[in-house]
Amino acid sequence: MGRLVMKFGGTSVANIERIQNVARHVKREVDAGHEVAVVVSAMAGKTNELVAWCTEASPMHDAREYDAVVASGEQVTSGLLAIALQALGIQARSWQGWQLPIRTSDAHASARIVEIDGSEIVKRFGDRKEVAVIAGFQGINPETGRITTLGRGGSDTSAVAIAAALKADRCDIYTDVDGVYTTDPRVVPKAKRLDKVAFEEMLELASQGAKVLQVRSVELGMVHNMPIFVRSSFDKPEDIDPHGTPPGTLICSEEKIMENHVVTGIAFSKDEAQISVRRIEDKPGVAASIFGPLADANINVDMIVQNVSEDGKTTDLTFTVPASDFARAKQTITSAQDKIGYARFDSETDVAKVSVIGSGMRSHAGVAAQAFAALAARNINIRAITTSEIKFSVLIDAAYTELAVRTLHTLYGLDQV
Repeated sequence: MGRLVMKFGGTSVANIERIQNVARHVKREVDAGHEVAVVVSAMAGKTNELVAWCTEASPMHDAREYDAVVASGEQVTSGLLAIALQALGIQARSWQGWQLPIRTSDAHASARIVEIDGSEIVKRFGDRKEVAVIAGFQGINPETGRITTLGRGGSDTSAVAIAAALKADRCDIYTDVDGVYTTDPRVVPKAKRLDKVAFEEMLELASQGAKVLQVRSVELGMVHNMPIFVRSSFDKPEDIDPHGTPPGTLICSEEKIMENHVVTGIAFSKDEAQISVRRIEDKPGVAASIFGPLADANINVDMIVQNVSEDGKTTDLTFTVPASDFARAKQTITSAQDKIGYARFDSETDVAKVSVIGSGMRSHAGVAAQAFAALAARNINIRAITTSEIKFSVLIDAAYTELAVRTLHTLYGLDQV
């Protein structure tokens, strides 16, 4: 007997039939003797619909009221799943974020979890054998008493945080894929599902473009050492042995992985824009005059390359921002031209970032050099490079993204993992 948190995303609860399928998954774990809390997202497409309604009502809407509206999607799903579980003879009740409560900051639409009180749910596990069906993505700011939401993908974050608060044995993330793959199978048909991935590797995969898990959920898992199991909700519930290991990927601490591959996976993102600020006077404070205003505008800067001229008097700064922030980044920099003192502003939006990730890089030399040679052999030009202990990323023309991913996937033997 264990304690599980099961999280189901929007496609898993897209209609009543799928909600009833989710109820059978939950029943399987309850019948196996587990204490179960379930975290649900809104039904597929509902959050987008609610967001559109807010924008239609007023493009400059109040963020507090926006949260009140968009949080209702998860409220509907949690109630429907509780009803479906009761129809199967399972004791269950729905919980909204404010009822636990899940206490958050007051940053509406992007709040961060501060504290979760799971004591009442744990008490009901013992007293009533009751399944808790919790609305993900939402909480409450204790100072204002207002509903808050955690940002898109926040249900994953809710689930891992609740698992930590309940001292669960594991957090199962049910989604429309059956685990984490070496890269996107739609791009590389030979991509393989990974049995285990270290938290640190998954954090890099998620932040560099892999869409399976939200970055903050992986961060929470790593901080609280909470194992996360990514698995498919579309497997037939009755075909799964609750005491066995179903298909999926376990995200866990590195110590639980016997042997690290040199490269674990290839991630990519086409949501990139490249900006070059040229012929700036090379003196202290110039970088701060560029990146300070971008930080104030909440624009995340990723890859940064600086080239100093031969005479040492001027420099060029090249960096990337999310494509969705490009217009704001351009306006922020051009409006500060007099302060920065640059001669030319260049940009390119048709670029992509390809990242190679693996804990084994720590103990193997020449991993990046192999990639550079392989890409050159394919006539793929590298615009910028960044590296960390277990990852390196290259910025290339977007037209070569798929070719680069397939080339690197084969280069590091991931076709045969």
